[in-house]
Amino acid sequence: MFKSKNLTHQLIREYRAWRKFSSHSKGGMAKYPPPQFKLRRALIITKFSRYEFEQTRYPQLNREQLEKKLRDRGTDYEMLMFLHNLHKDFERNVVQSFLDVGCEVKVANRVEFRSSLSKEIMKWADLIVPVGGDGTFLLAAGRASPLFAQSQQKTPIVGFNSDPQRSEGRLMLPKHYTENTKDAVAKIKSCDFQWMYRTRIRTSILGSNGKIPESTDLYRHTVTKMEQEKTEPEYLSQIWADRYKAKMKRVLPYLALNEVFIGEQLSARVSHLQLVINHNDIDNKTKCSGLCVSTGTGSTSWHTSINRITTQQVEDLVRIFPIPEPDGGKPMPAFDADQIATEYNQSLRFAPDDPRLCYSIREQICVGVWPSPKDFKARCFVNSLFVKSRCIDANLVIDGSISYPFNDGAKALLEVHPEDALLTISLD
Repeated sequence: MFKSKNLTHQLIREYRAWRKFSSHSKGGMAKYPPPQFKLRRALIITKFSRYEFEQTRYPQLNREQLEKKLRDRGTDYEMLMFLHNLHKDFERNVVQSFLDVGCEVKVANRVEFRSSLSKEIMKWADLIVPVGGDGTFLLAAGRASPLFAQSQQKTPIVGFNSDPQRSEGRLMLPKHYTENTKDAVAKIKSCDFQWMYRTRIRTSILGSNGKIPESTDLYRHTVTKMEQEKTEPEYLSQIWADRYKAKMKRVLPYLALNEVFIGEQLSARVSHLQLVINHNDIDNKTKCSGLCVSTGTGSTSWHTSINRITTQQVEDLVRIFPIPEPDGGKPMPAFDADQIATEYNQSLRFAPDDPRLCYSIREQICVGVWPSPKDFKARCFVNSLFVKSRCIDANLVIDGSISYPFNDGAKALLEVHPEDALLTISLD
């Protein structure tokens, strides 16, 4: 166990660092862009349509043969091609809008962007522009990590939703800019926008030798081995080494913009995890369906899905309230179950630049000795989170796309560092 005095000093340092970070802007916004930003080169990252995915699955088939195969298996081929062409037409529109303001433009699809070429392309670009949905934005953000790019260059990101009728696109520009791409690009070119800083999660693997497991890219609907990015191992201080029974840590090269999920691959299998909150001296043990650690950006996504309540649940809760006696008791006030559920679900969200993380235990087992201690909360804001696996066949997954094995004995530390914040462009 480590001493309370050392813990206090550590927390004070973290608090001061975050006070400094939070003071950079109000509500995540900086009114004026840095003077060094000048839009000359735009890198367009395009989504991988379902039709393009099918082409990669059957590279030996020509267009007519592929159409026949898809129709024979029952695919709605007309809708498949409609959505593919819808995206491609919009993609061309975005490219032309940047060309019209005098920008040099390069286009890379998400398959190309995940390769080693992405580092060189990012160094070339003044602006990264994902075109598609939130998945494409998350891919761009992951590759724009300074740890991945092995560069301190912060290339800003702004996204366009190619199909706002079928995609919420919370990370993209407001939906009306899908119909007004030229207006959006003109504002960016003239620096008529606001900066938004989005907190990201840094994940470190702790161990005795500084090695990290091989990562896997989940994006292409198939599991493909990734280029193995390298970060240098670091020796832990004696305090942390004693606390976590480890000698070294290795920072993973990918930062999480939405969330880090840890759990068994087989969803029906219980995930057995041990957690330490904010480096304190309590080891919290839980059995559950997995752990989701979210940023403010991710709080509108999986975090809300895990913790949200329904109108039916509100009605069921109210139904078990004690009914007041008819003689003298006050009648129960009328209530709107739908409004209560909506307000509660909206309260789960927190600001994209909030320096805290929020963990959520999915379906925590609460019988017998579990959890331990019994008052261990299934959801809580934290500054840092240590996780040790007791799982059989588990993974640590960053933003639903990059997966690392995380089986019995594996240890990870999840933290937020101000310098890891993602720089994005916001338009009203």
